[in-house]
Amino acid sequence: MKVLPILVLLSSVAQLCSATPVEPLTCSEDNAATAAHFAMHHINMHHHHGYKFRLSEIQGNKTEKVDDGCNIELQLDLLETKCHTVNPKPFEDCELWSESDRAVIANCTVMISVKNSDAKVTKYNCDTRQVLTNSEMASICPDCPVLVALNNTNGLRAVDSIVKTFNKNTSNQHYYILHEVGRILTGYIPGLGMKYRPEAVLVETRCPMGSRIAIEACKPLCPDRAHHALCSASSNSMGVLGDMDCEFYPPKNTTALGPDEKEPVCKPHPHHGGHFDPPGPPGHAHRKGPPPHAHGQSDNGGKGGKHKHDHDHDHDHLLRGHPDPPGLPGHANRRGPPPHAHGHGHSHDHGQGHGHGSPPRPHGPHGPHGPPCHGVLTNVDPALHPICPWPHPEPPANPRES
Repeated sequence: MKVLPILVLLSSVAQLCSATPVEPLTCSEDNAATAAHFAMHHINMHHHHGYKFRLSEIQGNKTEKVDDGCNIELQLDLLETKCHTVNPKPFEDCELWSESDRAVIANCTVMISVKNSDAKVTKYNCDTRQVLTNSEMASICPDCPVLVALNNTNGLRAVDSIVKTFNKNTSNQHYYILHEVGRILTGYIPGLGMKYRPEAVLVETRCPMGSRIAIEACKPLCPDRAHHALCSASSNSMGVLGDMDCEFYPPKNTTALGPDEKEPVCKPHPHHGGHFDPPGPPGHAHRKGPPPHAHGQSDNGGKGGKHKHDHDHDHDHLLRGHPDPPGLPGHANRRGPPPHAHGHGHSHDHGQGHGHGSPPRPHGPHGPHGPPCHGVLTNVDPALHPICPWPHPEPPANPRES
């Protein structure tokens, strides 16, 4: 008889340190580091999907003096971190992916205007891609896993199993639904076949645990009032999970509702599809206060927590924490000009699906928010969450329905 997985509470893993304060930006000739730090805060603040980024290298810095200030143009190389955007940890403290875990780089051109000592980012565009293509990685580390498209059929089966397994945890006050697929790694393990290891972000809904409503129909709580969880698990092509690890993130707004108050309803953000703007005045989402303990999460001072579902253990070490192969040049945070000939057409010859026969799922290829950047970017690697241009483009007009 198969034993149901048991949820085991582990120690807190999220260290919520205060972010490094942004120094005042001036038009001096030695402003590159300050300007880059200023730009990084702006980029991460407006990056609402996928993972946070850290600065790798300043490739260029040009300052043009104008009346009452200057215009600054930066060429920056950024590296994707392991912190999803729902993770409250400051991006400066986030760990980077190793190249064997398929590191991601973004080459960004950032424009900053400084007038009367007031600095603001006016524009940026980024080219987001994997540091090494699949063919380049295969020549260095044939056994290393590859990233496949976020709508990979077998990967989504694993994601569906993650959500169902997570909702078996009766200590949660509410059901959770999929917020976003972060990434999907896959690799071949001799004797076991193809294995998949997705990362998925779940969001707390309004549906109480045990309610009879179909979980897929549940609506999420407002982002500032919802718990989130980042879960990863190994799976075979049929969606049967091996082990599952989850990291919890508490709500930003922990203010308890009054006796006659109801949970607020949030409106979708005009630039981010399924993302929602919290109601209330500016700063409402960042109120401090004791976290609500009725949600059944770990009582660790609001620092996040990690849970583990133990299933029948399988040999998934190739998909998780694979060591960097010997001779790899400097890992993901190597210095120097990044390779510019990789392009975006990475081939995925390890069972990549394109939606045919995928498990029932009420969301688009990238989760409930649809394709990134409203489809304005071309040649986007379907395995990644790219940095969208700023100012954010308006979504294209819907074609007239017949």
